[in-house]
Amino acid sequence: MRELVVLGTASQVPTRNRNHNGYLLRWDGEGLLFDPGEGTQRQMIHAGVSASQITRICLTHVHGDHCFGLPGVLSRMVLDRAAHPVYLHYPASGEDVVRALVSVASPGLDLHLQPHGGAGQVAPGLEVRPLRHRIETFGYRLTEPDGRTMLPRELAAAGITGPDVGRLQRAGSLRGVRLQDVSVERPGQSFAFIMDTAPCEGADALAAGADLLVTESTFSDDDDGLARQYAHLTAGQAGDIAAAGRAGTLVLTHFSSRYGDVGPLAEQAAARAGGATVIAANDFDRIRVPRRRLPASPRKPGT
Repeated sequence: MRELVVLGTASQVPTRNRNHNGYLLRWDGEGLLFDPGEGTQRQMIHAGVSASQITRICLTHVHGDHCFGLPGVLSRMVLDRAAHPVYLHYPASGEDVVRALVSVASPGLDLHLQPHGGAGQVAPGLEVRPLRHRIETFGYRLTEPDGRTMLPRELAAAGITGPDVGRLQRAGSLRGVRLQDVSVERPGQSFAFIMDTAPCEGADALAAGADLLVTESTFSDDDDGLARQYAHLTAGQAGDIAAAGRAGTLVLTHFSSRYGDVGPLAEQAAARAGGATVIAANDFDRIRVPRRRLPASPRKPGT
């Protein structure tokens, strides 16, 4: 199961229909909670997801709408008797804020604080890049390793069946049959999470080739002056990032409370997104990581 459960889509000011930030990425056996704003614990109840599913918590920065829900989530995990280790990733400059938030949570969780101070890998497959906001901010990218997709027709023609398929995958060749003759490359899937930032190189790097790209869209293009003043993205700029990175699906979120209808923001992003599917997220949306495109069969000599 690989899906994004949207728990909140408001920016600094929540509305009747939009809670502060909160995003749970279910990725195989892991649950990555991004930017739990105030009220995230309650939003999880409404969304039908359990706090015990969380294995990592990732904070982009320590503005309140991105982290004030942390004590409640941690306390709920203790109440639910989560026995597995939980890793909390955050900018090192926010150490005092994070420790204060953790200190008021219920004790008893196997919590590991993982501050980072620069670009790089912070866990297997999980990397961070600096963004450009009013305080130190990082975006996250989760990438599956590349692999190969086996082709049943080619395997059958080569007489490779049963346990021999695994032997071929491990050895690279078997009885004169090469792995590349009966399989095609399978790029790993990727997810990128970009919050509170002005356009910058870090955002572009995170978005490159992302299958699912979650990006703040605080302001309309009509309010680009406000976006520059507060170091946020407009909807069109979010579309530009998706287009430059050739992202598959762009999820817009973190909307200013000034917009009762975010449909026009989705239109602005789509006009510049380079063919990416654009979704203006609502609280409690569930968005699947897009399926991979079917690989083509390898071309044989003379065809």
